[in-house]
Amino acid sequence: MGGRYRLKIKTLSEIWTEVDGCRRCQLCETRTTIVFGVGNPDAEVMFIGEAPGKQEDLGAEPFIGAAGKYLNSLLGIAGLKREEIYIANILKCRPPQNRNPLPEEIEACTTFLRDQVRAVNPDILVTLGNFATRFILKTDRGITGLRGQI
Repeated sequence: MGGRYRLKIKTLSEIWTEVDGCRRCQLCETRTTIVFGVGNPDAEVMFIGEAPGKQEDLGAEPFIGAAGKYLNSLLGIAGLKREEIYIANILKCRPPQNRNPLPEEIEACTTFLRDQVRAVNPDILVTLGNFATRFILKTDRGITGLRGQI
């Protein structure tokens, strides 16, 4: 077979099973629930946020708090519906007091997000915020510095 390497694409269900038992960082100690991701598993557009907030931690769904209302209005302007897209965060657990994610927390969750992106296989990735942008683009520059360049 000529040394070819084939990447096995996990299903969202398989990824969820891995996330459900995750204890890779301290956030598992303070979370209410895991906020995995939601939406169309065959979406053409995938949104990636930073981390769950309080409402998301309680509701086990990304972008259902104030940021979710704002996202829904932006989706409407863009002619998209929530059920047409897929939404996930870098972190699957809420940081205490909604603080910024720590590098070790991002590192602990990155394999899950990468697997989610591969499983959904969207045509377009939309990053929401600095941490998602830095992660996806593999850069230290913030979203403000990159605006209008990509």
